[in-house]
Amino acid sequence: MKTVEKLPTETAREYALRAIKENIISLDLAPGTGISENEIASFLGVSRTPVRESIQELSKASIIEIYPQKGSYVSLIDSQYVEEAVFLRTVLDTAVIEEACDLATEADIQKIEDNVALQEFYLQNYATDKIYVLDNEFHRLIYVAARKETIHAMRSTILIHFDRLRSLSMMTVKDTKIVNDHRLMLDAIKNKDKETAKQLVEKHLNRYRIDEEAIRASHPEYFKVSENM
Repeated sequence: MKTVEKLPTETAREYALRAIKENIISLDLAPGTGISENEIASFLGVSRTPVRESIQELSKASIIEIYPQKGSYVSLIDSQYVEEAVFLRTVLDTAVIEEACDLATEADIQKIEDNVALQEFYLQNYATDKIYVLDNEFHRLIYVAARKETIHAMRSTILIHFDRLRSLSMMTVKDTKIVNDHRLMLDAIKNKDKETAKQLVEKHLNRYRIDEEAIRASHPEYFKVSENM
């Protein structure tokens, strides 16, 4: 696991849940990895109870699979869950960017502008790991601009199914087209062009389909084999 700093306002349970999520999304806890409550609790410096509760919560979203008498494991990437996560995010993100076109203030737009400028800087310097973090922040800022930040937080768990594929895409394909997508989405918000903004979101969220074959070929052990194959 990678180290995740505890925020001053977090309870032990909130910290454990966020740390486990971040490690699963970053693939530091890779698909198929066994989960040890004792080891994670020791690593994070918390008791077993918040870790156990976090594991149970993630199991409800099929992020972690719990097998009685055998243990808990990070779930393999399931194409069906990815599709559902993309569907949910597309529905939410297209609606939210429309709201942002109406509600974004100059201060909101400046924060998004600064974010995209940093992405462009790191793109030129081949720091794709930085771009992934800024990518997440970019989309959060749009929710903030649309006054929908609570919805952004609520959707985070189910989207892990998609976020792991995004991580793999950045590592395997090193897709840099997303930065240009973000620049165009920002321009659409500035111009209050709702229709273009929606189209850009749909294109942006479906880029993974183009890269999925290369991702699967690079890491076949991370994917659940479809029953239809």
